[in-house]
Amino acid sequence: MHYPYRPLVAALLLCSAVGPALSKPDPADKLEEVIVTANYRDMALMNTVGSISVVGQETIEERAAQHLEEILNAVPNVTFGGGASRSRFIQMRGVGDLEQYYDPKYYPSVGMMLDNLELGDSANAGMLFDVAQVEVLRGPQGTRYGASAHAGMVRLRTNAPTEEFEGQLSGGAGNYDSYNLGLILSGPLTETVSGRLAVQQNTSDGFIDNDRLDKDNSNDFDELTARTRVQWTPDDRSSYEISAFYFDSDNGQDSWSLENERTTYSDQPGRDTQETLGITAAGNWLLNNALSLEAVVNYIDSDLHNSYDADWVSDEFCQQYQCSFGNDTAREAFDRNRDRWIADVRMLGGSDALSAGQGRYVLGLYANNGSEDFDYDYRSVWYGDFASSSDYETDRYAVYGEYEYAATERLSLIGGLRLERFEDDYSDTNGFSTDGSDDLWNAEFSARYDWSDDTLVYLTLARGAKPGGVNTTASANQPWMSPPFQDFTSGKLTFDDETLWNTEIGIKTRQFDQRLSLTAAVFYMDRDNAQLENWMWDDATGLWIGYLDSTSGADSYGLEIESTLLITQSLELFANVGLLETEVDSIETFDLDVFDFVEKQDRDQAKSPSYQYNLGARVSITRQLSGMLEVEGQDDSFYGYYHDGKLDSYDLLNASLKWANNSISVTLWGRNLTDEDYAVHGLYFGNDPRDDFGAFQNETYLQLGEPRTYGVNLNYDF
Repeated sequence: MHYPYRPLVAALLLCSAVGPALSKPDPADKLEEVIVTANYRDMALMNTVGSISVVGQETIEERAAQHLEEILNAVPNVTFGGGASRSRFIQMRGVGDLEQYYDPKYYPSVGMMLDNLELGDSANAGMLFDVAQVEVLRGPQGTRYGASAHAGMVRLRTNAPTEEFEGQLSGGAGNYDSYNLGLILSGPLTETVSGRLAVQQNTSDGFIDNDRLDKDNSNDFDELTARTRVQWTPDDRSSYEISAFYFDSDNGQDSWSLENERTTYSDQPGRDTQETLGITAAGNWLLNNALSLEAVVNYIDSDLHNSYDADWVSDEFCQQYQCSFGNDTAREAFDRNRDRWIADVRMLGGSDALSAGQGRYVLGLYANNGSEDFDYDYRSVWYGDFASSSDYETDRYAVYGEYEYAATERLSLIGGLRLERFEDDYSDTNGFSTDGSDDLWNAEFSARYDWSDDTLVYLTLARGAKPGGVNTTASANQPWMSPPFQDFTSGKLTFDDETLWNTEIGIKTRQFDQRLSLTAAVFYMDRDNAQLENWMWDDATGLWIGYLDSTSGADSYGLEIESTLLITQSLELFANVGLLETEVDSIETFDLDVFDFVEKQDRDQAKSPSYQYNLGARVSITRQLSGMLEVEGQDDSFYGYYHDGKLDSYDLLNASLKWANNSISVTLWGRNLTDEDYAVHGLYFGNDPRDDFGAFQNETYLQLGEPRTYGVNLNYDF
């Protein structure tokens, strides 16, 4: 049997093997209903059209997850890219940005929302404290979110203010000197106003030992998260909310080792910091029984700094080892200030439940204005000092609509269209400037058929569009490139807009008296002018140049299955599996081994493992004691296009044990309990100066994921 299909077979066997055990149901044994809030109207997950996963608060607590990257492995055909202290970018079905080096990315292929706040490329702030659930929508969500969700959307839904006063004090500790402390307060402020406050500090030494500095916290985590939501409901026909979000991280940046281990030799490790403030105001008005108006305005401001030791070693290292030409002593730093205003107003008409011959609609207007001030600094003993600054501004306007018509009691047809105008303006201190514009359109058509009261099938055809832009790394550094690279990049200073077509067929069903839930989707996605991240190393000038190449097409197809089986009230099994095949038609890149530009054809897309799986069980041992055991993994995958190196496949074991009694709960948890070494990102170039190792020969360097981590969390509810 071909190994990539073993997870799928295991999931199917798991579903079928327990069938006899479900033959005598207990009326109390039913799965809870999950509500999805990322669409225009809140709806039960099993009634929604599209491949959607929901990761609930239970999973977050079982994994003791502090950040979004610690739960995404549980979702089929979703991966994340490393490159910094936290993962800033997500890939869905093989589509997504890989990392951020220089270029501004206002519209990553996979969007990220915190309630109604669009985080965009500030996903470092995807902390999970007081998050009720994470909703993952795969495929283009162009009608609803436009270019912000070109390949999909991840929405973090936080807990809302409560009608009764409640609070929670939480704390946790783990290995690597990790600890967290949080406070939640929620309840009524007046008869019509309620509020919620959530604050948490998360700290860890990280998983790196710096041999040169004799430190074990050069890649540490220091993250403060604060959220507040205030809701005002003056009557039963209107409601208002003001929310604020603040995130302040001062994390280390020292993750690359010459020997692909968790020991580094740098003498000037960098920092990966982010300070973000987001404010949202929203209103909802019921104009009549079948017509409502919604409005959302938000503002986000982020200051980001990323720096690192570009040579990875120290002068002392080259005294211990024989190094060619000694040590470069180079450092690279990136400073960004971003701000963005967004306004979204829409009218919703029609009832929540449709009878045959009835319809409902959405009409909306959207505006988005953003800017980024960027300062770049590269100081090198060998190559000299480089510095540049740039300004980048974007404007985006859209009108959108959706109509759903119930053709019969069982068949519904849904059509949506979004027209967007995108404009951008870029200039830098090297004298390069450009302004561009794009007229984009996104569309979706879906047919939904209720096969029975417990089963629906759907067909979706969706088109997503993502604007083109400026390759700021290439444009800012072109004056200093050597002639061959200047010639090559002359036609790649900008990149074209990308279109993505997604065809999807799915089924969602509940069986065995609501104790088995099963969703499955098959899809095919076709990309035109695929914006693919590529890299070049100009050895003559010491420039590492990143850019987006939009000269090729790409496609992907696959399968996603998610199932949950409630055997009894004491035993629950779950299985999530994704299968994926991808292909890039052709891409030209600089091959470091032949030191020339080459063309690669029919390549897999980067960060696109052919399988992913997450299998496990939850068990209630006693009324107070429960546990969870799961295994997850994925196949190997390319980490880029400029080299054929791959991230190896891996399998991880996670477990937790929880004791709860009235207002107190204690959770023992562990992730990657077998302590498997696995990589989340890779680089390929020559950076090892040691003569005995073949000085500066090209090597694969890996950024490793977290090792075995474990700890205890304590919650006190009051």
